[in-house]
Amino acid sequence: MKKLLLAMLIVSMLVMPLFAQGQQDAAASAKPIVLRLADNQPSGYPTVIGDLEFARLVKERTNGRITIEVYNSGQLGDEKSAIEQVQFGGIDFTRVSISPLSSFNPLLNALQMPYLYRDAAHMWKVLNGEIGAYFLASMQSAGFVGLTYYDSGARNFYNSVKPIYTVADLKGMKIRVQESALMMGLVSALGAVPTPMPYGDVYSALQTRVIDGAENNWPSYDTSSHFEVAKFYSIDEHTRVPEMIVASKVTMDKLSKADQELIMQAAKDSTPVQIQAWADFEKKSEAKVVAAGSKINKINSQAEFAAAMTGLYESMLSAEAKEWVKKIQAVK
Repeated sequence: MKKLLLAMLIVSMLVMPLFAQGQQDAAASAKPIVLRLADNQPSGYPTVIGDLEFARLVKERTNGRITIEVYNSGQLGDEKSAIEQVQFGGIDFTRVSISPLSSFNPLLNALQMPYLYRDAAHMWKVLNGEIGAYFLASMQSAGFVGLTYYDSGARNFYNSVKPIYTVADLKGMKIRVQESALMMGLVSALGAVPTPMPYGDVYSALQTRVIDGAENNWPSYDTSSHFEVAKFYSIDEHTRVPEMIVASKVTMDKLSKADQELIMQAAKDSTPVQIQAWADFEKKSEAKVVAAGSKINKINSQAEFAAAMTGLYESMLSAEAKEWVKKIQAVK
């Protein structure tokens, strides 16, 4: 009997530290976690609306244990610096266009080539399927965890001279572009003259005829007031460049597997809210510029414009990226 009591005492002494450790682990996992998300757009912008929905879902599904604070309007730095900070864990998430992300993962160029998607429905079928999942996962090699895609609409040409219906209509026009090889190559392939300049300088350059036109989506054409000095908006939908929310791999690796999965699902569930916000924003912008006198037209044939991109696809894409482009184009 004494031996039995002694054995039970020894077992209880061994188990107690394990039980205490388990309580400590549970307490640690229940400790509130505050994470930061960077976005360079202002309050009310569709991507920020999506960010806030993502944050709301995470807070709701963890009963407030995990809070994501959204810092919009570039409070945590411009897109490039935010990406770099996320890469080493200084910021936990950022919502960013895949254009600057492609510097960290060149394979992303396959998702943003000109005239790649037939329409918005085609793009979302690609992004919501196996191809989109592969590209989100591919971000891990650069130190990120790809969570979800957001919408940024389609970019179109606008100018102060005339409507654009054919490739020939663009010949010789000076078109402002972002300082990127892809956009300069696109405009050159269409026979226009690419003119890189800061976005903030475009209004005065259009007003003084330093440039003839530029290219962007409906909301940007509206909110920049470029419609005041470039009345012709020609819908060619030359690029659809998805946005992405990426997390720091450093941050995600510190979380439990269950919390990682919860965050990834919350991000995906925020996407429909962001897409609807974008659609609403586009409609308001279109109505505003039309009421202000902008002349809207569609190009005659997107196939004609796409055919001019053959050389650009050849020079810009790696062999691997070209294979992905074929897969994207094959999605029905």
